[in-house]
Amino acid sequence: MPRETANRRVPVTLPTGETPTGHWLRSIRFSGFSVLMLVILVMFVVILAPSLRTLIQQQQQIAALQDDVRQQEQSVDELKGDVARWSDPAYIEAQARDRLLYVYPGEYSYLVMGDDAAQTPGTAPGTGTTISDSLQTPQVDWVAAMTASVLDAGLSDEPATELVAPDISGSQVPAPTSEQTGGTP
Repeated sequence: MPRETANRRVPVTLPTGETPTGHWLRSIRFSGFSVLMLVILVMFVVILAPSLRTLIQQQQQIAALQDDVRQQEQSVDELKGDVARWSDPAYIEAQARDRLLYVYPGEYSYLVMGDDAAQTPGTAPGTGTTISDSLQTPQVDWVAAMTASVLDAGLSDEPATELVAPDISGSQVPAPTSEQTGGTP
């Protein structure tokens, strides 16, 4: 039993009946100087807190803008490299062959369209029809077709549709007819 009493804590009471914490708080005395310093410290925090927040936000904006500047400098370097490549005649020739499908006289250019893995060899993409192995010349006489079209339009008995000339203001006005201009129909 003596051991149990040794581990048990008993609150200490002062002669006036106060606990040690209450006594400690009551023993603090504030002088006029300490109150003045406490007021100055609170005012300092209240006044500087918004300024510090603004400073931190501005530092973050500066960091973001510096990152943007670095990225822009990298893109400028890439564009300078592109300009240097385009000044090389061999690069221009390669681009004309790849992008515009230019070939030298006497060369043949073949354009393969579609996904090669999805279609079987010898069939047209998407149709399933077979592709010929020999070159074919189309049997269309485009000069005769164009001449026939012009003659059909000129010798037609159907009345011409009324032409509409655009006005400068954007609205459309009918074009003057031969009767309005004094000419023959």
